[in-house]
Amino acid sequence: MPKKLSNALDVKTVKYAKPGRHADGGGLHLLVKKSGARSWVFRYMLKGKSRDLGLSRCSEAMAILRSAGHDELTLAQARDVATIYRLKVKDGIDPIAERENIAIAKAAEAQAQKIAKVRFKDVAEAYIDANESNWKNKKHRQQWKNSLATYVYPIMGDLAVSDIETSHVLAAIEPIWKDKAETASRVRGRIETVLDAAKVREYRTGENPARWRGHLSLILPARTKLSRGHHKAEPYLSVPQILKQLRSRKAVAALALEFTILTAARTGEVLGATWDEIDIAKGVWTIPSKRMKAGREHRVPLAKRAMEIVQHVQLLDGSYVFSGPKGGPLSGMAMAMLLRRMKSDVTVHGFRSSFRDWAAECTGYPHEVCEMALAHAITNKAESAYRRGDLFEKRRRLMDDWAEHCNAQISGTAEVVPLRGIAGSDHG
Repeated sequence: MPKKLSNALDVKTVKYAKPGRHADGGGLHLLVKKSGARSWVFRYMLKGKSRDLGLSRCSEAMAILRSAGHDELTLAQARDVATIYRLKVKDGIDPIAERENIAIAKAAEAQAQKIAKVRFKDVAEAYIDANESNWKNKKHRQQWKNSLATYVYPIMGDLAVSDIETSHVLAAIEPIWKDKAETASRVRGRIETVLDAAKVREYRTGENPARWRGHLSLILPARTKLSRGHHKAEPYLSVPQILKQLRSRKAVAALALEFTILTAARTGEVLGATWDEIDIAKGVWTIPSKRMKAGREHRVPLAKRAMEIVQHVQLLDGSYVFSGPKGGPLSGMAMAMLLRRMKSDVTVHGFRSSFRDWAAECTGYPHEVCEMALAHAITNKAESAYRRGDLFEKRRRLMDDWAEHCNAQISGTAEVVPLRGIAGSDHG
């Protein structure tokens, strides 16, 4: 028979108890604050340490209150709850530690239920929305969305981000890893970034299944061993013939492509060129850093023929140097489609390679001058730290010589097709 407790409190005493601690016996205490608020506390000894357990938040007490429809435990109810905890302490169970473990388990279950509803697509779109303002190129967002929509979402878009495994990543990138190495590598990197973001938000745990080093690198062949899909380039000796064909066409795209070839610029740099970037008097095109791949302002010396093109397209009165039919920039596909109609299988970007091959094989210009003409970033950190100039005058002579090479096989004086015919013609 358990020892009968000598209870010190009664209902009347509890009701009129003054501020302070009032012991009932068996570890049960009534705490009364100066404000009149009262609560029940169970004091117990375990492993030589005294601890106080507030009963108001205990599951047993809350169950009693719900069933009774009361806001506070009565004396009898408090004694019942205290009895439960005395027996637990007798069995070596720490009621406070038990309560904490139950709370942790409930929180973990709630978190698990929460993250089970968070899809990979949700995290990816949240990442894009949060970071697009830091991306220098407006096209970057669309590239992210398009690549994920094409290669990733069909595989794992609707899966809980916590459930993404290596098999899912491989299902997305392995089919294109050899034939579209560049695209596949970017897709893998984007998956890795999204999963890292999910881990930071505590939507998943463990290693990132899209990690390359020490993980996917052990399964997939390195990109250096694959076809990297170099842009098809026109041999530099054939470039003059390309320009001769271009000058016979009544299209803004033809002028834009010739300008691109003469400046060795990237397609996006040319299509995005605005009139405030062109100094006609000095023959200089200054591309702001936000439009450059390397994030650094780039000055382009314009050869005579390039200036002729600029002066003629100026008559079109567009907000862009090479404007499309609707007033915006010329379509990104205009020059590529023009080459296709000319039965050429080279790419617009490939003419940069044509220029670089010509500069290396046919001129004595230093390597750094040629690389700076292409707006390539300086990879040598020491050189980059000390170089402050852009070798502009040397690059002007280089681009003049390139323009002379491009005009070498074109008979007669170079003329631009009258723009009266261009305004209503095929823009490419």
